[in-house]
Amino acid sequence: MGLSNNITATLNFIAILASIPIIVAGTWLASKPDNECIHSFRWPVVILGILILLVSLTGFVGSYWNKQGLLAFYLFCMAVLITLLLILLVLSFIVTRPDGSYPVPGRGYKEYRLEGFSSWLRNHVTDSGRWGKIRTCLSESNVCIKLTQDYITADQFFMSRISPLQSGCCKPPTACGYNYVNPILWMNPANQMADPDCYLWNNDQSQLCYNCNACKAGLLGNLRNEWRKANVILIVAVVVLIWVYVIACSAFKNAQTEDLFRRYKQGWV
Repeated sequence: MGLSNNITATLNFIAILASIPIIVAGTWLASKPDNECIHSFRWPVVILGILILLVSLTGFVGSYWNKQGLLAFYLFCMAVLITLLLILLVLSFIVTRPDGSYPVPGRGYKEYRLEGFSSWLRNHVTDSGRWGKIRTCLSESNVCIKLTQDYITADQFFMSRISPLQSGCCKPPTACGYNYVNPILWMNPANQMADPDCYLWNNDQSQLCYNCNACKAGLLGNLRNEWRKANVILIVAVVVLIWVYVIACSAFKNAQTEDLFRRYKQGWV
């Protein structure tokens, strides 16, 4: 039984280590400008990572000091957290699968169509009830102002690989034919009827294209790219956690069997 508990303690230490990348990935996601403006997308991964850390610590204490009640509690809670993490992974893969980007001739960056993303993302991020607050948050950030510091000439800007959020919110659609002055100042559209967003562009730095469908699509493009990067870390972490959990269950069962046999033997003697 002591050997089984030592194995479980070691496995819980591995689970503690596995929770750290989850917390780091969640913190990275939460620090992004788009997630700062979408509170419901900001903290789920961080919260799950912290809960896994706490539950793993509980399992470590229970196995190290042979507290069977704590071990049973650990196994139940870890099963719930692994299930929640798997649900989050599956949901994120499904809703981020459609890619609304399309290449623009003569440009290093891509542009984005709102209808190219999943309806779930569109409904939960860009509906009229939520977009007002998100728009205000984006306009108060330095997402677009930063472009004026990074790019000076038109050629530099046109060949750049700016983020989807910057592509959609900080400049008018290329089809409008606006003339470049600087990354957030554009004049005299040649084809203003090419896209409804052409009429919504405004050189006022508090407005720019924050009211455009292109901006909503760029936000979804940013979310898609960031979550798909984070998913790689989450997949590795969840595989490790499942492996740890399966072995921990086996060790717990063996410890219970050995304890039962020991009690039976003491009663027989």
